[in-house]
Amino acid sequence: MSKSYIFLGLVSIIGIGFAVSFALFPSLNALVNWGLMAILLAILVILAFFFKFESMALGSKEIALVSILATFSAVLRIPFAAIPSFQPCTFLIICSGYVFGPVAGFMVGAMTPLISNFFLGQGPWTLYQMLAWGLIGYSAAYLRRFTLDRKGFIIFGIASAYIFGFLTNIYFWLYFAYPLTLNTLIFAQLSSLWLDTSHAIGNALFLGVFGVRTVAILERYKKRFNWVYS
Repeated sequence: MSKSYIFLGLVSIIGIGFAVSFALFPSLNALVNWGLMAILLAILVILAFFFKFESMALGSKEIALVSILATFSAVLRIPFAAIPSFQPCTFLIICSGYVFGPVAGFMVGAMTPLISNFFLGQGPWTLYQMLAWGLIGYSAAYLRRFTLDRKGFIIFGIASAYIFGFLTNIYFWLYFAYPLTLNTLIFAQLSSLWLDTSHAIGNALFLGVFGVRTVAILERYKKRFNWVYS
């Protein structure tokens, strides 16, 4: 069994245990540092995919291509930082996962905030962004089963924006909300609804205009490198 599956199995068990404990024993909130626990879980998930990417034994060209896509995705994010939650990098992460598979999609998504936050500001939120964008890139790979057109990409891009917002809002809730209850979680999610909507609009625009063309370009590189879907 690969290291990645061991890590993912552990993360699933621990995550379910935390969720059950939180639901059944609210008094534990005063005793457990949920912010620290969430960071540890995020690190485990990210490490699992890094190990999986390492075990794929790709050639230098493929590794370089993933690195270039991640860097370009990070660069796309920086000029639009002045517009709240307008994230053009998401469309490239989706296209990368769609073409090159779940592991490559996760890597492009996870590396995007890690690189761009050297310019925009690193912090504990970086891990949540890495996890959220990584999972979007990962899930985009399974869209190939449906052979999406422009409309399909737009719908997925809109949904991805709200999924990204939900996951990153967990950071705000864990660190700034008190007490940690279902009501404060709902408030944390609703308070950023306009930001998530801005993200969704950006995804719809970029995927609508550039999505199909970008996928076609990446498909040519995939054939050139004889990329094995994994």
